[in-house]
Amino acid sequence: MNILLLNGPNLNLLGEREPEIYGKTTLAELEALVYQRARELGAEVRAFQSNHEGELIDELHQSRRWANGVIFNPGAFTHSSYALRDAIVACKLRVVEVHLSDITQREPWRRVSVLEEVCAHRVLGKGVAGYLEALEWLLK
Repeated sequence: MNILLLNGPNLNLLGEREPEIYGKTTLAELEALVYQRARELGAEVRAFQSNHEGELIDELHQSRRWANGVIFNPGAFTHSSYALRDAIVACKLRVVEVHLSDITQREPWRRVSVLEEVCAHRVLGKGVAGYLEALEWLLK
């Protein structure tokens, strides 16, 4: 099975940006953990991160025939990107929305996800372990 690991804006700063909220694990370390677990489970993972909405949409479009599922942390686009919502619907991929923190327990504006209804599953507030949970969920 092929899995796209997609990370949105500011996730390139993992490990240094607000570590009390997002943890000390870097994006490279997170990706390595997901790659390792995927190998153990017989899956292939491709990772992509961008701070640009259009690049995330392009990656979804380009991966739609390769990937069987997507682990997606859309960052702040969670709360505002109807374009990403449309791309998820158009690509017809099973997408797991992942957030390192529990966005339902944060600032009021962070509690709304415009992507929630079009994602197959969500994992919130489990830190890096949430990505591994999403991977295992997709592979069931």
